Amino acid sequence: MKRFLLSPVSARTGGQYLYALVSAPLGFAGFVYVVVTLAVGGALSFTFVGLPLIALAIYLARQYAGFQRGMARKLLDHEIETPPPNQRWAAAHGVLAKLGAALGDLSAWRSQAYLLVRMPLAVGYLFVLGFGVVEGLIMTTYPIWWALADPENRDSKGVLHHSALQLGDGFYFDSWPRALLVTVGGLVWLYAAVWVMKALIWFDTVLMSALLGPTRAERRVEELTTSRAHAVDDSAAALRRIERDLHDGAQAQLVALAMQLGEAKENLDATGEPGRELDLTETRILIDNAHRNAKQAINELRDLARGIHPAALDNGLGDALGTLAARSAMPVTVSVALGERPSGAIETIAYFCAAELLTNAAKHAAPTRAALSVVQESGKLVLTVEDDGRGGARVGYAGGLAGLFDRVRTVDGSLAVDSPVGGPTRVVVTLPMRV
Repeated sequence: MKRFLLSPVSARTGGQYLYALVSAPLGFAGFVYVVVTLAVGGALSFTFVGLPLIALAIYLARQYAGFQRGMARKLLDHEIETPPPNQRWAAAHGVLAKLGAALGDLSAWRSQAYLLVRMPLAVGYLFVLGFGVVEGLIMTTYPIWWALADPENRDSKGVLHHSALQLGDGFYFDSWPRALLVTVGGLVWLYAAVWVMKALIWFDTVLMSALLGPTRAERRVEELTTSRAHAVDDSAAALRRIERDLHDGAQAQLVALAMQLGEAKENLDATGEPGRELDLTETRILIDNAHRNAKQAINELRDLARGIHPAALDNGLGDALGTLAARSAMPVTVSVALGERPSGAIETIAYFCAAELLTNAAKHAAPTRAALSVVQESGKLVLTVEDDGRGGARVGYAGGLAGLFDRVRTVDGSLAVDSPVGGPTRVVVTLPMRV
């Protein structure tokens, strides 16, 4: 109730007043601009001037759309995404190709359409501000200017005119009870005008989101482009990690193994030379070291292979997650209920998501237990990881959760995090069953 009563004088409504005040003349000007430019450009289309004029007109309309989005963000606190740039323009070569790319800019044409269809909104803003808000303020303050008015209001001919507000024939609001009645009516009028203005602005934001923002197809292309870039970066990072692990780990162990076996071979070959006897102790030490290095190299290669593709996934996601939970630093309960087996790529992504989430929980949240579940809902694989740690997990620009978000987006998946401060934390990863 307090918010409703203060709505005409709130800061948010103040921004809406300013937006409506600026949008009313811009709406009329935009309508005239579109009509004139299209009419002139269409009339001159048989010459080389008409089509470039239309292209320039829609280009300027696209530039104006940026100003409109900024005004909506600052005055209405409504964020509208910026549509992607005209890629055809950047790829076009030659005058005719550039002209075709400019005329084929759908975002610019949608900006033109917004300028054209918002004309009724401009009329509505002007009507609400002038006949609604201003008239409501005059009625609300009626007792003040009625009390200050001169009761002996005579014109130049000496005719007495009533200074009070008149309703009908002979009824005047010329007393304090009647003046206060006008104030009540003015308040009702003012509140009605404010909420009509809010309704118009809401419809305006719907139009802006539809015409000045990216379409679903454009948003989809941008998401695919971003996810493809992340996939390429992840693949390059994985290859660099594998190369580093092989160079610093298994390769070093195998080099040491070759050197030790070479020394042992030299000892064995030297036994037939005059004055040389076989030193069994030294040879046994060399062979023991070589055997140890061989086992270490095998273990490192096994760990490296597990990081690329866990062997437990060969038996299905349930066995792999069970093995993962058994190696966890905290007690983890596992529940897997899938009607069908997902594709190999989806199983791998789900496995590494679960591994990353359990590792992050044990490292940052200090939980006493965790729960891991996988179910199939509406043709989707839904992986849920819950823990009773301290909470506060967020998907930021860096960190494990940001990496998971990029990983699941490569297959059109989604990531939802519910982690209030103090816990518990619940992370839901939704993936398709097939890539």
